[in-house]
Amino acid sequence: MLEGVCLCGAVTWEYDGVPEGATACNCTACRRYGALWIYGFDGHGVRVLGPTKQYIRGKALSFNYCETCGCVTHWLGLRVEEDGRRRIAVNVRLADPESVAALPIDHFDGLDTFEDLPRIGRCVKDYWA
Repeated sequence: MLEGVCLCGAVTWEYDGVPEGATACNCTACRRYGALWIYGFDGHGVRVLGPTKQYIRGKALSFNYCETCGCVTHWLGLRVEEDGRRRIAVNVRLADPESVAALPIDHFDGLDTFEDLPRIGRCVKDYWA
């Protein structure tokens, strides 16, 4: 299980399993937040605990952050999937660096094409250098 915590410790997240990679998105929100996302379904292997506030972006996502220290903790899909689950992504930058250092980085072009881009061989630890 991976775990993340905001700067002040009020909000934590838990992620069961091992993600295939962490996504760096260049959309207008993600590039400003500097988040690296790992994905799942809210309450189904991914849990966020603690007091958060949200910024609703368009009709698809809410970006959520600690109400005390302001760290972006996760985004949550506003739409429920046909199977009743809701998409969620947690910010892997809030995890212990050693536990996620080797995760490969996936790039997503959320600014122009809304497509996945090819991997270029970087991993999370490269973003901390």
